Amino acid sequence: MALVRIKQAEPLTGHRLRLTLSNGAVIERDVAKYLVGPVFEAIRTGPAVFAHVGVDHGTVVWPGGADLCPDVLIYDGPPPDSPRRDDPA
Repeated sequence: MALVRIKQAEPLTGHRLRLTLSNGAVIERDVAKYLVGPVFEAIRTGPAVFAHVGVDHGTVVWPGGADLCPDVLIYDGPPPDSPRRDDPA
């Protein structure tokens, strides 16, 4: 089974993205909660910078090298079959 990845990203209002996935699904995500830390400062505070979102190797990217984990975007958190960090090993 092939991994589902992001094929296209379209910026919407606020910090929302419309994502087209490799399986044909189209989803929308508010990514504000993921734009944490200095690498995302310009993206978080500048709508014009946020709008320069692109896709590379199956995930969203911005100029300057900032990117987000595709699984977190697709599932809006960890994938359903991944172990939780607070689960005992």
